[in-house]
Formats: sequence, C-alpha cells, structure tokens
Amino acid sequence: MTFHTSPPSHEGEGLAKLPRRLAAIVYDGLLLIGVLIAATGLAMGMIALVSGSGESVKAGGSLTHNPFFQTYLLLICFFFYGGFWVHGGQTLGLRAWRLRLQRRDGGNIRWQQALLRFLSGGLWLVAMMGVHQALKPGIGWSLGVGLSALLLLLALRLPDRWAETELVVVPKTVV
Repeated sequence: MTFHTSPPSHEGEGLAKLPRRLAAIVYDGLLLIGVLIAATGLAMGMIALVSGSGESVKAGGSLTHNPFFQTYLLLICFFFYGGFWVHGGQTLGLRAWRLRLQRRDGGNIRWQQALLRFLSGGLWLVAMMGVHQALKPGIGWSLGVGLSALLLLLALRLPDRWAETELVVVPKTVV
C-alpha cells in the first residue's frame, strides 16, 4: 500500500481541511437520516402488503434486530454515498461545501474505491460499537469514543489513503 503525499492534481484546488470535511459529513448525515427513514417506511409498507395491514406496526419492532433489514439499510447507505461519489464526485453535502471526491489523477472514482472508502470511513462505528458492547460504559462514552475515532480517521485521511482518492476544494465559479 502506498500513501499519497503530493498536492492535488488540478491547479487551483487544494486538499479539503478538516472543518469543511466535518461540515459536509454533518450535512450528508442529515440527508442520509431522511433517506433511511424513507427506506424504513418502504420496508414496513412491504411487510404490511405481505402480512396484512394490521401486522405492519407489530412487525416494525422486529425489524430492529433483523439481519436482512440491517443489511438492507447498510446497502442503502453505501449506494447513497457511492452513487454520488462515482457519478460526479459530489454528494449534496460535498457540493454545498464546494468539495469533490476524485481519484488522484482528477477523474471520477470507481465503485471499488467507493466501497473501500465507505468501509474504511465506517471504522469509527466499529470502535463505538466495540467499546459499547465490551465495556458497556453508556451511550455518551461510546459515542465519544466513536467520534474520537472518526476525527482520527479524518485527520489522518485514512479513507482517502486506503482508497487512493482525494477530497479537494472546488474553486469558486464566477457567474
């Protein structure tokens, strides 16, 4: 594995700084919550169609620990991010903060890179859940560990390094 340390490939662009990247994450996170709510509603509607209308509310509680439902939501998350990254390099949050995800040569990333970036970017969740399950310190401490892991991942640019991508600032366009 090689680590990229040279400047971004396009003149006028620079690598995105941590505060701007965090702002885009928050923006996209809020959008993703809406998408996940809609996906959950769709799943509950499908259960209602299959099992009869009275069972949908009861079945909704059973979705929480259902591995198929969890996989479904994980795939929704991946295709939400991956679709935007592969087709244009910008989620809505990245666009709002004038950022673009790209290969080191400036082109759009491939699906393999999107998957690697998605999985490596989600390592903070593994840290949070691992601490929560192993030590049972309470949600506040677990969330603190997870967010600290996220900051470390972002500060070290590990998802970019591992996926051989870069997150760059898009220059302002003159209208």
